[in-house]
Amino acid sequence: MTTTTKKTAILGFGNPVRADDGVGIYVIEQLRAALGEPEHVSLFDMGTSAFEVLFRLRGHERVILVDAVVNAGGEVGAVYKLPASEVEGQIEDDPLVFLHGLKWNQALSYARKMLGAEYPEDIEVYLVAIEDTRFNVGMTEAAKQGGDRVVRLLLDEVGEG
Repeated sequence: MTTTTKKTAILGFGNPVRADDGVGIYVIEQLRAALGEPEHVSLFDMGTSAFEVLFRLRGHERVILVDAVVNAGGEVGAVYKLPASEVEGQIEDDPLVFLHGLKWNQALSYARKMLGAEYPEDIEVYLVAIEDTRFNVGMTEAAKQGGDRVVRLLLDEVGEG
């Protein structure tokens, strides 16, 4: 296991009443159960509020985002890890997009602009491949297994306490 002393924020995204889309929230719940609240790790259940990303990055040297991805080309539950720079969205000039339709990848672009030198350069994204986003509380077993893989990877990365 490798541990880090960098102040790390882990942000889980998703909607737990849209079946597998809740996998990011599931990961945060499992990490909270395993880690508690260590000083070097902040765990955030972001729900579907990408706008909040702007306020969660400050004060962290490292940021990890966890979300679901539909139609990734792999099997349900497959885990993809990539630097945020590969998925960072473009800033939209339309203020209505900013207020009502902002995605976390766009929020990263806004945060980079707003935070300037305080913007953490170490940002990674874990995506879990999903298929089922119907209105349903609970995930498929395949998505849950993908979430469990992310939990194990993150426990190895940030330490178990």
